[in-house]
Amino acid sequence: MNITLSSLPMIIAVNTRLLLKDKLEGIGWFMHENLRRITTGNPEHTFLFLFDRPWSDEFIYSENIRPLLVPPPTRHPVLWHIWLEYRLPGILRRHKAELYLGPDGFMPLHLGIPSHITIHDINFHHRPMDLPWSSRYYYQRYFPRFASAADRIATVSEYSKTDIVNSYGEDTGKIDVVYNGVNEIYSPLAEDEVKRVRESLTGGSPYFIFVGSLHPRKNLPNLLRAFDLFRSELKRDFKLVIVGEKMFMSGEMNRVYERMNHRQDVIFTGRMSPEILHKTLGASEGMTFVPFFEGFGIPLLEAMRCQVPVLASNVTSLPEIAADAAIYADPNNTVDISKGMLNLATDPDLRAELLQAGRKRAEAFSWDMTAERLWNSICKVIGQC
Repeated sequence: MNITLSSLPMIIAVNTRLLLKDKLEGIGWFMHENLRRITTGNPEHTFLFLFDRPWSDEFIYSENIRPLLVPPPTRHPVLWHIWLEYRLPGILRRHKAELYLGPDGFMPLHLGIPSHITIHDINFHHRPMDLPWSSRYYYQRYFPRFASAADRIATVSEYSKTDIVNSYGEDTGKIDVVYNGVNEIYSPLAEDEVKRVRESLTGGSPYFIFVGSLHPRKNLPNLLRAFDLFRSELKRDFKLVIVGEKMFMSGEMNRVYERMNHRQDVIFTGRMSPEILHKTLGASEGMTFVPFFEGFGIPLLEAMRCQVPVLASNVTSLPEIAADAAIYADPNNTVDISKGMLNLATDPDLRAELLQAGRKRAEAFSWDMTAERLWNSICKVIGQC
């Protein structure tokens, strides 16, 4: 892997506010996996890690990182604005930063130095009502401006690149696709381990698994409705395990759950560490991941690495990422989703085909490759590539 920027030392400021101990979500994992490779691979540069609250030492990957605490904690869109527009510019001037990196897509609009941001997707542009009004207003007002102000943009799929170009009018040559990777902890489980995990989690029953935040665009209400149909059709014991933390606007999911005929077969686990998730995912019968909108879909690759077959939505980036290693369903059609579940549970030939394709497809993505692509995109900003 070659992620060397140049031989000239630079001071590079990085927005690391989503590096939160035991609370890494999708973008946080992107930061963690890429920044630890980039910083350790480029010891000649100084990296200013900009935290909005006290940091954990696990995110200080190398001696060339200088962590800075920049309050206030950004827990609300008003505080996002204060942090970006009023706190960061003075900090960057004081520490003589020469390049700004925004791995979460956020950036001050008046920097005075080169900038690079990663916009993972713009789901909020298409599904604004999934967000509280204050977040909705902020994303819709400022993300087009961030895209315009940045010298270069990275994103995680060709779908997202095309969406940014079409929605924001950005030049296609300004945007690089770096994809995401997948944690190497995910691997197949031995049969005795599968049995042990199932006994502990479901009393020995097979189960489907969903992994992700319980956010409206993840389509949990339709997943629950489809599972109810599937259980009525299958006529044998089977569970649905939902791994993730509840977020805002989960009322519809709660209402659907309360009306289910088979709600006793649904298990909500909350957030899991990667070590526990590896076991829970690897012991499942299949990944059921049918969101309305997704910029990439890391859980698909985690399932493939665990040799677990995948049912995915047939929209946005997911067919691009999973290719022929998944079966697909319309996320708006609960009957379609239910049929996909039934096929995963009852067709051994289909399962064998998906597992073989999944092994090959997962090999196309790694955090090493992502870090190299991301760094190559970054170094274009200062004309070193």
